[in-house]
Amino acid sequence: MGSFDLASFMTNTAVLAAILILAAMGGLTSERSGVMNIGLEGKMLGASCVVAIIAAKTGNAWIGLGAGILTAVALSMLHGLLTQAYRLDHIISGMAINLIAVGGTKFMYGKLADSSARSGFPSLPANFYEAVAITIAVSLAIYIARFKGGLRLLAVGNDPDKSRQVGLNPVSIRYTSLVATGVFCGLSGALIVTNAGGFTDNMTAGKGFIALAALILGGWRPIPVLIACITFGLIDAAQLQFQGVAKIPSEAWNAMPYLITLVAIAVMNSRNRAPAGLGRA
Repeated sequence: MGSFDLASFMTNTAVLAAILILAAMGGLTSERSGVMNIGLEGKMLGASCVVAIIAAKTGNAWIGLGAGILTAVALSMLHGLLTQAYRLDHIISGMAINLIAVGGTKFMYGKLADSSARSGFPSLPANFYEAVAITIAVSLAIYIARFKGGLRLLAVGNDPDKSRQVGLNPVSIRYTSLVATGVFCGLSGALIVTNAGGFTDNMTAGKGFIALAALILGGWRPIPVLIACITFGLIDAAQLQFQGVAKIPSEAWNAMPYLITLVAIAVMNSRNRAPAGLGRA
């Protein structure tokens, strides 16, 4: 039987929370503009794979990070094209993004990753991503509450028709928001592969969906979403820490974050504060 390691627990909480915060802020910018986005998972996975390959090939962590972010932005633009130009259902488009990422990363990593990518790659420290995650969440809260661009984001997300009547262009604002979604999901994916030290198939393991759950629990507001992500990060770190400490099967510990997410969503469902224009043209 192992023992509780407080330092390891706190480190894991910080990393896992930062992963969720970055992805959830990506979901927030997208959904506040009216674009439903269940494709966060695919954007994170695509970024993770590209970061591992490019950082190893160039020997430069910043180039790897930049390539990962560009990959997530490209997938985000694809989501924008499908939903805004071709008016595809937002959920179907998001599912397609996730499936493309699963198949694409498996193929790409198998073809392009050499021994250097598989044995390790240069990366930025985890505390860099943690600081960026907190900064983005606080900055978004200030931007939405205080700046004209933030108010326009809320306006097109709540009522795109009235927004058009006052001269706003919802499609343009949504594409801009989706760029931010790609950047934030790219950072999240980069932190996942950095923390793991290498890429493996489906390594995001549902974290994009947990970030969406945090987004819903936080009522699509940056600071409550930040708090929800920290809570989920703490729960995830706890299941890592307590595996082997208590006489409970490891499968039960692994399922705990997902079960708590489902329970939290069910409890909070009656207080749903989704943007009124979510999914509307």
